[in-house]
Amino acid sequence: MDKIALTGIKPTGSPHIGNYLGMIRPAIALARSYTACYFIADYHALTSHGESRALKQKVCDVAASWLALGLDPAKAVFFRQSAIAEIFELTWILACWTPKGLLNRAHAYKAAVDANIAAHRDADSGVNAGLYNYPVLMAADILLFGADVVPVGLDQKQHIEMARDIAAGVNRHYEPLFKLPAALIGETGSAVPGVDGRKMSKSYRNTIPIFAEPAAIHRQVMRIVTDAKRPEDPKDPEQCHIFSIYRHFAPASQVEAWRQTYLQGGLAYSDIKQELARLLVDTFARQRERHAALVKDRAAIDEVLAQGAARARAMARPMLDRVRRAIGAS
Repeated sequence: MDKIALTGIKPTGSPHIGNYLGMIRPAIALARSYTACYFIADYHALTSHGESRALKQKVCDVAASWLALGLDPAKAVFFRQSAIAEIFELTWILACWTPKGLLNRAHAYKAAVDANIAAHRDADSGVNAGLYNYPVLMAADILLFGADVVPVGLDQKQHIEMARDIAAGVNRHYEPLFKLPAALIGETGSAVPGVDGRKMSKSYRNTIPIFAEPAAIHRQVMRIVTDAKRPEDPKDPEQCHIFSIYRHFAPASQVEAWRQTYLQGGLAYSDIKQELARLLVDTFARQRERHAALVKDRAAIDEVLAQGAARARAMARPMLDRVRRAIGAS
């Protein structure tokens, strides 16, 4: 049996370069050697109480983005989380085996509590049960499909460890029902700087979008912060935010040529910014057109997700039936 790779894609809007390097490109590559189950985590997004119309548009946009960037729905099981009722039944079952103390240690919950305490509010002010139980839903996502590996960023590693803990507890009490998944940590994502030098993130408003108009991409690239060295000064390419992005897209020979120019002196930051902007526009030109066409064809996206959901349910139902028999529910 092929090994299974699974990841959830939170619908947060159109992707940026950091998303692509840290998650999208590695996940698409992983689908060549694993049975890939990739889902749009629309119920995870409910913890922030967004507008329903906005959520629909974001689901459409993230689906169009992944398809435009190369995800083949014939090879990967690509679906919307909310279409799989089995996930939510398993969530309740797992919740009954999840120690409250484990959820108390979840990073997102602790961060919310710490922020409340710092602001002299009640510790749980504004914390809904969805946020608190988020790790249980994520465990159900993973365990239901028998994932062997889960590609995630370093900030999500704890959730995989919690899924393993929950699965191990159920397995000990009943029978070996669940695989213990492994986190597959991508190194690239954490190394992609935004235009201000911090990690590229929508929350920092420092991203370089993939599908924006070329002029907008150019403006963002020209905003990348640099040091005050003059063109004739030697520079360290490893400390340059422009070069940190450029090296992921340019041919190896050109990367090395620019590296030598950095080291020897004679490089103006504006020159490599112009080169990076042109490279990003050209690299994603075809994908930008494909994305624009897909966003306008909601019916085509709905059909892809519906077909993926049918395949996902065919995988999920036997596992849930086995769990129900083990706990005495059928």
